Amino acid sequence: MSRQIDTLTPSHPSSSLNMSTSVDEPRTKVAQKMDEGIYNFNKIVIDSVYDIICLFYPVKGTKRDFARFYVLETVARVPYFAYLSVQHLRETFGDRDVHEKMRTHYAEADNELHHLLIMEALGGNDSPIDRVLAQTMAFFYYWYVVAVYSWSEPAAYHLSELIEDHAYNTYNGYLTEHEDMLKSMPVPAVATKYYIEDNPFLFDLFCTVKDVDDEGNFSARRPKLESLYDVFVNVRDDEKEHWKTLCNLVQYDDMQGVTNAEVKGTEPVPKELTQ
Repeated sequence: MSRQIDTLTPSHPSSSLNMSTSVDEPRTKVAQKMDEGIYNFNKIVIDSVYDIICLFYPVKGTKRDFARFYVLETVARVPYFAYLSVQHLRETFGDRDVHEKMRTHYAEADNELHHLLIMEALGGNDSPIDRVLAQTMAFFYYWYVVAVYSWSEPAAYHLSELIEDHAYNTYNGYLTEHEDMLKSMPVPAVATKYYIEDNPFLFDLFCTVKDVDDEGNFSARRPKLESLYDVFVNVRDDEKEHWKTLCNLVQYDDMQGVTNAEVKGTEPVPKELTQ
């Protein structure tokens, strides 16, 4: 769609095509950078939402921490609903090029749903105040992402890239600071069902940026769960998988744009370079 081009700016201007010269794979992969104005605005939106969550839910190593993660997961899964809503509408009117993204976004939404179910099993949604706050934020954020995605897919994907980066760092910090506590707690039944017992089709589907073994086959991540610590490790790693897919969509419009080792966060390009 032509509107997508407006939000992504090549890494460096050239005399004719104004294309980026930053190539991740020779002659095939050109990493696009985000317009600085849109990049900064997205950061303000996501950082503001994240700061609100941090303000109301400081991490203290208590059961209240699970309420924080419940709110975070409620908001973080909303963009995948928004993407699917817009894609379903486009497909209804004849667009047949969206089905692969739709399948992946459905798998991502299913993964985030199970993160949410895990936090609910830990008591994260016990308080009606927490539920109302999370659902209110999710309701308005959903419509915001629908509007952004309808206008520009890269800008909407960048919003989620920033959210998933926050989520990964939040879980990683929690694992570091509260390892002993988490290792003393049991695995919720819903986590065992999702990560161990269920058919892994959807789980594998959202992992779009995989390592390749010596025989050229994609690796398959099979979680092992012995305590709640392992559950949080897998939730954290899931967020990283979402982040990698989103980075590729923003920069290459391709879920498998570059390999696992080459994925980097989207960068802004100064306005003066686009003029």
